[in-house]
Amino acid sequence: MSYTLLSSPLQGFTDFRFRNAQNKYFGGIDTFYSPYIRLNGKLVIKSSYQRDLLPENNEGLEVIPQVITNDADEFLFVSKYVQELGYKELNWNLGCPYPMVTKSGMGSGLICQTQKIDHILERVHTESDIIVSMKMRLGYDNANEILDVLPLLEKYPIKNVAIHARIGKQLYNGGVNLDGFQQCVDNTKLKLYYNGDITSVTQFHKMQERFPTIDHWMIGRGLIADPFLPTMIKNNNAEYPSNKMELFSDFHDTLYDGYSESLSGATHILLKMHHLWEYFSVIFSNPHKVHKKIKKAKSIRNYEQAVREIVKEG
Repeated sequence: MSYTLLSSPLQGFTDFRFRNAQNKYFGGIDTFYSPYIRLNGKLVIKSSYQRDLLPENNEGLEVIPQVITNDADEFLFVSKYVQELGYKELNWNLGCPYPMVTKSGMGSGLICQTQKIDHILERVHTESDIIVSMKMRLGYDNANEILDVLPLLEKYPIKNVAIHARIGKQLYNGGVNLDGFQQCVDNTKLKLYYNGDITSVTQFHKMQERFPTIDHWMIGRGLIADPFLPTMIKNNNAEYPSNKMELFSDFHDTLYDGYSESLSGATHILLKMHHLWEYFSVIFSNPHKVHKKIKKAKSIRNYEQAVREIVKEG
């Protein structure tokens, strides 16, 4: 069966700089979802969101914008904005697990509010012609919450529902709930995408065997940790290319140069890169040592020296 690989949006990580660099040096992702737009009650699009979605910053990429909201007016405002940029689809985030989001009744904290979900979708489909897709968890408190939402989604022309097979309360702790995802497969006619813990070619094959009807697979943290992974999956090859470190170095330098230009001051640049290395370190032979070395680099000069040494050692 042919399949599609998608990049799951991760706030603070998968912005246009990451998307372009990953596509240039590694490839393998068919569609990127941009990190969510959040309005916080004001009908204004922040400049960082604007930059992230500008067509000239996403040339050659298939990108789908995402919104996180519990308000129909906000949803409609963002729909109009992305349509003006040429996008035809808007993904609705009902998956974010972080307390600062869920306590506001958004992300996975909205899954249990079926009436509100229904009201928003009714207004959006009445007042806009945007194509709507969903990104969800199985619930916030338990994995049965989604089963109350799926039937009402079937009332609307929802393009697809990408499901991260955890509940919000878990954040990213514990394993994925494959039985919970299977319950969704068994209980809806909606087009489902799988998301959660695809971190290797072997793991991808296990998921394919477990869910033979699924042909869209979303990779989140696994893509940041290992940007080689999508192409390795596509080539059905668990071996890294012989120029692995050279490719990674070019990828890193492109990201680093981009963030050095856009962020103000060494503190912000180093913080951004340190967060990325929490994931990047995984593809090295001694991840703990690599991460420790990066964390100790408190100046730009020391950081650049640390990266050179890490890449040289592989």
